[in-house]
Amino acid sequence: MTAQNSATPASPIAVAVSEAPETDPAPRTGPAPAAGVDAALRARKGTLLAALGIVAFSLTFPATAWGLEGFGPWTLVAVRSVLAALVAGSALLALRVPVPHRRHWGGLAVVGIGVVLGFPMLTTLALQTSTTAHSAVVVGLLPLTTAVFSAVRTGNRPSRAFWAAALAGAAVVIGFTVQQSGGELSAADLYLFAALLVCAAGYTEGGRLAREMPGWQVIGWALIMFLPVAVPTAAVALAFEPVHLTVHSVAGLLWVAVGSQFLGLVVWYRGMAEIGVARASQLQLAQPLLTLVWSVLLLGEVLPVAAPVAAVAVLVCIAVTQRVRS
Repeated sequence: MTAQNSATPASPIAVAVSEAPETDPAPRTGPAPAAGVDAALRARKGTLLAALGIVAFSLTFPATAWGLEGFGPWTLVAVRSVLAALVAGSALLALRVPVPHRRHWGGLAVVGIGVVLGFPMLTTLALQTSTTAHSAVVVGLLPLTTAVFSAVRTGNRPSRAFWAAALAGAAVVIGFTVQQSGGELSAADLYLFAALLVCAAGYTEGGRLAREMPGWQVIGWALIMFLPVAVPTAAVALAFEPVHLTVHSVAGLLWVAVGSQFLGLVVWYRGMAEIGVARASQLQLAQPLLTLVWSVLLLGEVLPVAAPVAAVAVLVCIAVTQRVRS
């Protein structure tokens, strides 16, 4: 319930053109075809990495629901942040990664507020009273919100075709999820919409930073930055919220800590750095449908009949956003 502006495109390679007649055109210079192939490979690599991040994120809501079976909401969020920070810190220490330059600290703070603290806490609170299917509405809105944050933050202006496809995809997902929940707003919905805003800001800033440092270092340093907040919060939460260890609760905690909070964001930020925040974010249009599938397989929720139709419509929108220039 994932943020996040487009990656810097490869610089055009000048091709010298001789004054030869049209019947004897000057040959292409060598580097041009190689540059085109390299750009295509980067685009495919970036799309694959971003897609892997989406798969990891699609499991977040079901895993959170599992975690809530044995942990209180504050405990679950704080402990997941501590565990993820320990994993990230171990990697940073083992590889002797230097501390980021001071100019990156502000961006890392935005990432931390958005995806380390804000989004996990708000969505966990929402899932106390909302189903995973209903909560997926926030993910349906996230791609469009991230694209808006991206345009404001970096000045990137996606094409009209891009926006039309993005809006259509968001409308499909919103209409599908809201219709299934009866269209009623609740306190959980307010948590979800707030989570949408902070996560989009975190995704946008993380995608920008991932152009200047490896994606795993972006989320790693953001986790370390907020460790002084997470540790005391976890201690207080554990003292006041009951804990009932079960296979589900432990598995859910481990996934949201290592899979969603660290590994998923590593590949997600790297993918955004390769293909751009706005375009990568549109892959998240598939996330609500994946979450619904996991909710059926892992939580036993009933999959709505309209899901296959919505899935096809969303995939069409994704294909359009990936083909048009941003």
